[in-house]
Amino acid sequence: MHFDCIIRGGNVVTPGGSFTGDIGIRGEKITALGVDLDAAGATIIDARGHHVIPGVLDVHVHLELPFCGTVSSDDYVSGTRAGARGGVTTVIDFAIPSATGSLSEAADTWMKKAEGKSLIDYTFHICITRYNEHKDQIADMVERGFTTFKEFMIYESEGWQSDDRALFGTLEKMREHGAMLLVHAESSRVLDELIARHHTPALMKEHGAMLHAITRPNFVEAEAIQRVVQWCAATKGQLYIVHMSTAEGADIIRAAQARDVPVLAETCVQYLVLDDSVFARDDGHLFACCPQLKKPADAERLWRGLNSGEVSVISTDTCTFTREQKAMWEGDWTKIPMGMPGLETLMPLTYTKGVLQGKISLEQMCAKLSTNPARIMGLAPRKGAIQIGADADIAIIHPTATRTVRPADMETNADWSPYEGWELAGFARTTLSRGEIIVDDYKVVGRAGRGRWLPRTTAGLAAAPQASALA
Repeated sequence: MHFDCIIRGGNVVTPGGSFTGDIGIRGEKITALGVDLDAAGATIIDARGHHVIPGVLDVHVHLELPFCGTVSSDDYVSGTRAGARGGVTTVIDFAIPSATGSLSEAADTWMKKAEGKSLIDYTFHICITRYNEHKDQIADMVERGFTTFKEFMIYESEGWQSDDRALFGTLEKMREHGAMLLVHAESSRVLDELIARHHTPALMKEHGAMLHAITRPNFVEAEAIQRVVQWCAATKGQLYIVHMSTAEGADIIRAAQARDVPVLAETCVQYLVLDDSVFARDDGHLFACCPQLKKPADAERLWRGLNSGEVSVISTDTCTFTREQKAMWEGDWTKIPMGMPGLETLMPLTYTKGVLQGKISLEQMCAKLSTNPARIMGLAPRKGAIQIGADADIAIIHPTATRTVRPADMETNADWSPYEGWELAGFARTTLSRGEIIVDDYKVVGRAGRGRWLPRTTAGLAAAPQASALA
C-alpha cells in the first residue's frame, strides 16, 4: 500500500490499546496501523520516544464572544493557532442569537467568524435564548447539520437565561429530534440574592475578587444540576452538563446515571488544577470565570469522577480577556469579564497534572480529551481516535520534556496566563490535521483558513455511548 506519510516508531494510543509502531496516512485519512510499514515514496515523521495520540477535541470554547461589555480577545486565528500548539485539532464554539435573532442567524454569524480564519476543524452548539421563538426552529437547525444546543440557567441581564419551562420543553424537543441539550447549571435567583447582599462598597473593599467565590457556594451549582437532571429524567431528552465544577455535582450525575437518566457531564481543566485561593492574590480578579474555581476537595472529586466515569469529558470553556479588559472591574467583582484563556494548555495541564502525577492513565486522557468528546458530539468515527478510516488528526508529544508557560511565547492573544511560570509537559511537538502538519517542532506552521466546518447528523449523535462506556 502506498502512503503519503508515515508516523514512525511512536507509542501509538488507539481505542483498543497502545502499541509501538507506525501510522500510515494517505490523503487526509489514516489507512494503516502496523510495524515497519513500507515507506516507499512516503514522508516520514519520526515519533520514536514519543507518544502518538489522537488530536484533541475541545468541545467548549468561546472565540470572539461579545460578553460582559467587551469581546473576548482570541478570535479564530489566534485561538485555533493556540489550540493546535496544544494538540487540539477540532473545536466546538457556541453560536448565540442576537437580541432579536433566530437560531439560523446565530449560526450564520458564527460561521462568518470562523470562515477563512480557523486553522483547525470546527462546528457549533446553537444557543436557545428565547424559547418561545426558538423552539420551532430546532428541527431546521438539526436538518442543517447542528445537533447540539445550549441553554443557560443564568445570564438574565444578557438576555440568555432559560427558565424551568424552557429547559423542560427543550429537553422534550431533544428527545423528539434525537439531539442533545447542553446546560450551564447555576441557580440564578439564589445567586442574584447572594450577589445583592454582598454588593456593598465596604464588603468589596474588604474582600475584593474573593467575593466571586463567596457569592457562589457549591449549592448554587448543585441545586441547578439536580433540577435540570429532574427534567431530563422526566422527558428522557439527552442532557449534557457543561463545565461542572463541584463535588456535589459529580455525586448527582453519578446517582442519575445509576438510574439510567440520559445525562453526561464535562469538567474543565482549570477546575482540576486551580482552586479559589487564587482570588486572594493581588491579581485574583484575572481568574474570574463562571462557575468559579472551587476548593481542592472539589478538584479531587472531579479527578475521581474522571476515573469512575461520571465525568466524561475535559474541556476548557476558553474565553480569553487581556489584563486591560479584566481591569474593567475597578474593584467591583460583578463587572469582571468572566473567562480565562485555555486552548493552548488543555492537554499539557491534563498530561502533566493528570497522567504524570498518576491521577489518570495516558489512555484515559485520550478518552476524555478526544474519543469521548467525538463520540458524544456526533463526530465519531471521523474524529477522536487513531483508527483506520478516521481523519489523520494526530498529536505527537514527548513523555517528559517540559516547557515553561510564558504568555510572550504563546499563540493566544492573552497577555497573561493562569499558569504563568508552570513547567508543563505535553505540548505538541507535532500536530497533524487531516494529514497536514500544522505544528512542527513546537511551532505553528499551518495556514489560517484551512479548517473546515463539520456538519453533524442525529444518527452520529444517537450513536454516542452511555456513561458506562465512557469511563
